[in-house]
Amino acid sequence: QVQVVESGGGSVQPGGSLTLSCVVSGLPYTSNCMGWFRQTPGKEREGVAAIYTTPSTTYYANSVKGRFTISQDTAKNTVYLQMNNLEPEDSSMYFCGVAGYCYQYKYNHEGQGTNVTVSP
Repeated sequence: QVQVVESGGGSVQPGGSLTLSCVVSGLPYTSNCMGWFRQTPGKEREGVAAIYTTPSTTYYANSVKGRFTISQDTAKNTVYLQMNNLEPEDSSMYFCGVAGYCYQYKYNHEGQGTNVTVSP
């Protein structure tokens, strides 16, 4: 059974930072990509960042470029999202995904999400 578990969400003030983590287990094959998307109730899913192992490539939404950094530890099946200079507009539920069309933020397996709130 594939498990995708996010952590690291919380509440911060504008300008603050958070680091999200996502651990994948039980995947019966080796995935070449992982990533993050976010979704607020009543709104469409918004891709945030994706990372490919081979070739080493990252993708970012324009709204987070220069502020967010995606990275991974393949030995730990873990992907991270370092979020700096957070803005109220970044408040959302953040989800992790693995495998699939990662550059389109469409994943074969997705987690339950971790909530991020940015407010004064």
